Amino acid sequence: MLELANCVRCGSVFARDYRDICPNCHREEERSYQMVHQYLRKRENRQATIQQITEVTTVPESLIIKFVREKRLQPSQFPMLSYSCRNCSNQITEGEICTDCKDQMRKDLDIARELDDKRVAAGVKEQRVYYNADRSAK
Repeated sequence: MLELANCVRCGSVFARDYRDICPNCHREEERSYQMVHQYLRKRENRQATIQQITEVTTVPESLIIKFVREKRLQPSQFPMLSYSCRNCSNQITEGEICTDCKDQMRKDLDIARELDDKRVAAGVKEQRVYYNADRSAK
């Protein structure tokens, strides 16, 4: 069902279906995508980085990253298309965070589960206690 919403790019009111942007902004994004794709289709431009593409096409870097995240531009075809991890700023080609950060989060969750299991095993009743996992003791 359609609902009225404000476009996240231009702020105009439109009947939102599955996009957060209005039809005019969507057409503009499609033009930008076509411009970037045409640039990258040339053999000599396939190794271009996002910054180089932005300089040549004037398409904003954030929009090119959006195309990569949506898998409209495949890093397998254009190997230099990478963007920063949301956590540590390492360069990645898919997802939001890099594998190192994912591994660290898994370790932190395992430590938290162990602490919770120890609390339950000790018979501690439900209390609002905060545990600080010492990362230096690995």
